[in-house]
Amino acid sequence: MNDVIPSDWKVPTRFRERVGRTAGRQRAMADSGHLLLILHEVPVASDAKRVARLFWRQPSGQWSEAAEGKRPSGADGLAALRRHVESFSARANALDDEVDKARTADTLVALLREATPVARSARHLTAALQDARTAVEDKDIISLRDQCQEIERALELVIADAHLAMQHIEAKSAEAQAEFTRKAAEAQHRLNLLGATFFPVTAVGAILGMNLKSGMESAPTWVFWCVVVGSFALGMLVRGTVAR
Repeated sequence: MNDVIPSDWKVPTRFRERVGRTAGRQRAMADSGHLLLILHEVPVASDAKRVARLFWRQPSGQWSEAAEGKRPSGADGLAALRRHVESFSARANALDDEVDKARTADTLVALLREATPVARSARHLTAALQDARTAVEDKDIISLRDQCQEIERALELVIADAHLAMQHIEAKSAEAQAEFTRKAAEAQHRLNLLGATFFPVTAVGAILGMNLKSGMESAPTWVFWCVVVGSFALGMLVRGTVAR
């Protein structure tokens, strides 16, 4: 006899034979009018361990609930099952709100790490309830199954929205980088034009500033201004060539 199914539950022997030392995956087992649901609590990304919850429906329609390895709580099993499903719905709504508020890639990555295992667990929960619906005619199970399908879709949308938000952030970052590169190129181009304009003046000034006799030491003032104007004219010509 294992420790997963409470020892005082009078379930079919086949159920105990199909359960090992741990609860294992989420699933539904049916035999002789009995139904046993082995489900998992809402997972937490930081904890790899999954906490199992067991729900037993007797042929009379009475439900019982217990946590893995613990004695039954004695509470209404069907109400506990509804609260279990609601916990997934509440987590899906919370994740949806967090995605709407997320503004950074790091935040979105953390949300995806949280939402992915929850979505996977919700998907397995839906499958287990569908198997239970096939095995037992019970409107409560049908209602819970339908609710789980809605939760599953909501979590899929949360993950899709998070991915879209990530892509938006990446696109905005790429736009900003492209704009920065464009402005840097324009600034560099302006510097090139400025350098081309003053390069001839600088070159002529350097040549005339050398302590060598050129014959222009006693030239009249107008010769100096002619050299300056000619140098700027040459600079504008060079600038026009660079700007092409």
